[in-house]
Amino acid sequence: MYNCLKIMDLPESERPRERALKYGAEALSNAELLALILRSGTSGENILNLCNRILKECGGLNNLLNYSAEEYMKLKGVKEAKASQLLAIAEISKRFMTYKSGEEYKICSPKNAADLLMNTMRYQKKEMLKVILLNTKNIVIRVLDISVGTVNSSIVHPREVFKEAIKHSSTSIIICHNHPSGDPSPSSEDLSITTRLKECGKLIGIELLDHIIIGNGDYISLKEKGIL
Repeated sequence: MYNCLKIMDLPESERPRERALKYGAEALSNAELLALILRSGTSGENILNLCNRILKECGGLNNLLNYSAEEYMKLKGVKEAKASQLLAIAEISKRFMTYKSGEEYKICSPKNAADLLMNTMRYQKKEMLKVILLNTKNIVIRVLDISVGTVNSSIVHPREVFKEAIKHSSTSIIICHNHPSGDPSPSSEDLSITTRLKECGKLIGIELLDHIIIGNGDYISLKEKGIL
């Protein structure tokens, strides 16, 4: 059976490592790239077949990179070692797209804020609310999780948002949350939260610059909509 073949049993021209070195990583499929990271299959399934199956079961690479360790280990053929490798590559990919890579990240527009968190939030299955803390030059100080679950005014309390802003000497903030449905259109609760936080910010002296709602690849800025 082909499934039982080891990578070394394949012709050299079909092995992911050799193909990457000869043609460049861009020539490899997602399964082949994943195979280079995970390296070994199981006794009944070679690494290429394992990776193809994992990607299929997860619904593609983007979904795979948002799994938890527990979700990885529910996949057949994935135990602690492979789960940790997948967690590592997922985190590296997220850091590459954000200020966490070690570089300063300045927000000059709603798109900058949306780009900062799009890959982290667009595939989440639950609503998450994050706050972006900014200094006087609009450079990101930190991004913090405020709540996970349904985002509404009874759960999102201003003290949780502004407590962190005060703690980190932030002069302004941007709040950002996702809509798992993929549609970023603001709800009445979204508008209520925004108004509440805006008024609290005025009293405290920490400006709420924007509320970004992230969908599946797109976003809505309540600043751009004239609500802030």
